[in-house]
Amino acid sequence: MSVQSLLYKIDGISTWVGKATAWLMIVLMSVVCIEVFKRYAANMPTAWIFDAENMLYGSLFMLCGAYTLAQNAHVRGDFLYSSMRPRTQATLDLVLYFVFFIPGIAALIYAGYFYAADSWHINEHSNVTADGPPVYHFKTVIPIAGALIMLQGIGEIIRCIVCLKTGEWPSRLADVAETDVIGEQLAHSEFVDEESRKLAIEGAARIDEMARQRGMGGDLNT
Repeated sequence: MSVQSLLYKIDGISTWVGKATAWLMIVLMSVVCIEVFKRYAANMPTAWIFDAENMLYGSLFMLCGAYTLAQNAHVRGDFLYSSMRPRTQATLDLVLYFVFFIPGIAALIYAGYFYAADSWHINEHSNVTADGPPVYHFKTVIPIAGALIMLQGIGEIIRCIVCLKTGEWPSRLADVAETDVIGEQLAHSEFVDEESRKLAIEGAARIDEMARQRGMGGDLNT
């Protein structure tokens, strides 16, 4: 198996989990809408709904962490990072992964495991409301999410090593792409001729490519 294939497999696991977890957003939205109706229209509030919303949102937030890392979508202060060469970026990333990421996520997995185990052992229920729902299954998400982020982090470390050797960042498993807004808007316009439409789309593509190269530390003068 090649290194790129391994990276794609790790990206694929994170992407699959992220997409599957994203359906919790529909469940969360449905729960909120139903509770709003029951509380304000039927005057029948549900006691445990706050716990359910917290668990759904918390699970969504934690389990999508690896997917976000796989898509290189975590927020970073890139006003300096974006101006660096790929090898400099990889060096900085590699140091930060070993100094902060691995110890932090390892601690999350370790503590989360015992946190969840104790919760299962005592059959823990929420104490926010009377007769609260069980929370041990929710706490089990903590070490699972940590393990998934650690796996993706290992993939990112491999990417850094490859970049140090080749001078280029290895490709990622593509998932979603932004809609070509300009192309969509101009496609059905009756007031823009074909040549003007083509020039506008090409100009937008150049701007997008410049932004992408800047984010990857590429040379904008080539």
